[in-house]
Amino acid sequence: MRSELKDKKRKIGFNYAWNGIKEIAQTERNFRIHLLATLLTITAGFLFKLTMVEWAIIVLTIGLVLMAEVTNTAIEKLIDYLRPEIHPAAKIIKDVAAGAVLIAAIIAAVIGLLIFLPKLYNFF
Repeated sequence: MRSELKDKKRKIGFNYAWNGIKEIAQTERNFRIHLLATLLTITAGFLFKLTMVEWAIIVLTIGLVLMAEVTNTAIEKLIDYLRPEIHPAAKIIKDVAAGAVLIAAIIAAVIGLLIFLPKLYNFF
């Protein structure tokens, strides 16, 4: 009985998480842009036959960017809920959260260049 309850709670938690991912994918344009970049990067990875280490770096980088975008969206929604009116402190909080996404995206671009530029060079 106890094991069944634990499994049910785990399933409910997963469902909440999956609902959150679906919500952000449906409502946040930037998240969809990151998903498109993910798809293009994975496609390029298969085309250029990345090594296991390169795949690990790419997957971690993709995860970093997507996590940053999800966290940014959660912070923005929380601020909008707590402070629906425009407030200078709320703006700063949102800007800082967006800055985290920008940092993650820049890191991802640099890593993408480090991995894919030599492969492109060798291809041409």
